[in-house]
Amino acid sequence: MAKKSTQFPWQHVIGFLLSIVLTLAALWAALYAGFSMTMIIVIIVGLAIVQAIIQLLMFMHMTESSNGRHQTHIMLHSAFIAVVLVVGTLWVVSYGFH
Repeated sequence: MAKKSTQFPWQHVIGFLLSIVLTLAALWAALYAGFSMTMIIVIIVGLAIVQAIIQLLMFMHMTESSNGRHQTHIMLHSAFIAVVLVVGTLWVVSYGFH
């Protein structure tokens, strides 16, 4: 049986607050900043990547296993498959087969 922890989950609270701050920063960049559309997209994508890393480290328990390299390998492999699927789909939809 798993050992029960009586400590307050500070790591989860900090991760949640960081996620809220990053979401609000993306909202500010989209609605109120006077940036160009390209700059807004770059800012939002950058904040999304940072938020994804925070989610993986603080909520998905990437650092809590005995073999962190194995989990990192699985995540990189999954990201590769996702990129191939998205790029392949965009390629087929954009150019099609004539």
